[in-house]
Parts: sequence; C-alpha cells; structure tokens
Amino acid sequence: MKMEEKEQKDKVSSSVEAEPEPEMTGDEFSYDLKIPEERIAVLIGTKGETKRLIEEQSGCELDISKEGDVMIIGNDGLKLFAAREIVKAIGRGFNPDIALLLTKPDYNLEFIELKDIAGKSKNTMLRLKGRIIGKGGKSREEIEHLTNTYICIYGKTVGIIGEVAWTALARQAVGMLIDGSMHRTVYKFLERKKKEIMFG
Repeated sequence: MKMEEKEQKDKVSSSVEAEPEPEMTGDEFSYDLKIPEERIAVLIGTKGETKRLIEEQSGCELDISKEGDVMIIGNDGLKLFAAREIVKAIGRGFNPDIALLLTKPDYNLEFIELKDIAGKSKNTMLRLKGRIIGKGGKSREEIEHLTNTYICIYGKTVGIIGEVAWTALARQAVGMLIDGSMHRTVYKFLERKKKEIMFG
C-alpha cells in the first residue's frame, strides 16, 4: 500500500468528532453543543413541535438559543445521550423524523469529517462529495439501500444513521469511495456483506 493511501485511510478512520463529557449538577446531567444557525428552525419545528417531540421521546429538556447554542438537560444518562445525538443529527442536515430513530437503542449516528481528508482544497471537497452522492444522488441512494441506513452530506460532513452493524458497513463503503474505489466495486462489496449479515 502506498504511503499516501495509508494516510488517507487513517484520516477516514479517525475523522470522528471527539465526544464531550456530560456535566453533572445534582441529580441532573447536561450537554452543551452548538448547531448551525440555519438549522435552529428545523430543530424547533413549526410552533415548537419538533423540540417538544424530542423532549417527549427522550425525557430531556432542550434549551435552544437564537445563536444555535443548545443545552440538553436530563437525569438519565442514556436518554440524554440519545437526545444529544438527535440534536447533532438535525444540526448536520438530517430530517427530524430520521433523527428521531436515534431514540431506538440499536440505532446510532456516525460522522465522517471530509475537511480532515480534503484539507483546505475546495476542489477536493467537491470531488469527494460528488463521488459519495453520485449522479442524481444514485450513489448515496444505493449505499442507503444496501445498508438500510440514511446518509446525509451537509457542509463538510457525511452523517450516517442506522442500526450499529449497518452504519459501520455504510461508513466503510463511503471510505472506499473516498479512497478512490470504483462505484460498482463498492456496490458488489456491499451486496456480499449484506448477505453475510442477513444470512450468516
């Protein structure tokens, strides 16, 4: 393996955000995070419907500022984690209905930070995003179909939501495209892996 290829693979595998630790006050935990200002209205929803739904399903309280600062408060660590993942997913471009799947215990959220791979090159960023999305969105749709996941390319991030084994597989497929594998090679790989997961 060429040194350049190895470095790029290492970047793909290590381009997950560091997770902040929850703060604890008395019997309550809280997370502070920030989302883009253009996603605030989506997080709140019409007449606060989305915010209310997240609070009901997670048992947590959301305090959202006009600048995109979000404080999540709750007394159950697992539910707090789920609420934070939902907020992060919406902040990174996911539809709230899809983000709310993260209340299920077997679902998770993964990110690939394209800026860690593309650096400051806009052309490289556009090329990588183009490979992942494909013509008319075909590549992304095919990966979603073959891995039972939802993929969102927003800004400089690729987000993946699905059951744990499937998100790991989708992440691997995206990584292969980033590394230059042909689309049909990735699809064949996914078809084989899908059979292994489903039928053993």
